[in-house]
Amino acid sequence: MKTLLTMNTKLTLTIEEDIIERAKNYAKKKNRSLSDIIENYLKALTEKEQKTKEQKLNPIIESLKGSFKMPKDMDYEEELRERLEKKYL
Repeated sequence: MKTLLTMNTKLTLTIEEDIIERAKNYAKKKNRSLSDIIENYLKALTEKEQKTKEQKLNPIIESLKGSFKMPKDMDYEEELRERLEKKYL
């Protein structure tokens, strides 16, 4: 079994003050640190891309590719961001 050593790194963000206050209140209600919430949010954003690179799709799922057409004006990244914000904030 592999053991991964991770090192925490400090990060400075510029975020609107009212958003920070709301996020701090949310974190306090959930008994979590704001750093933990942000780290997990970033993991969620990047994990799907990483898994896609590492993992092949199930043949049934692969056969469904292309059967759904997204609207041309749909911004996938924006849609994902909005849904994750609703879920985590």
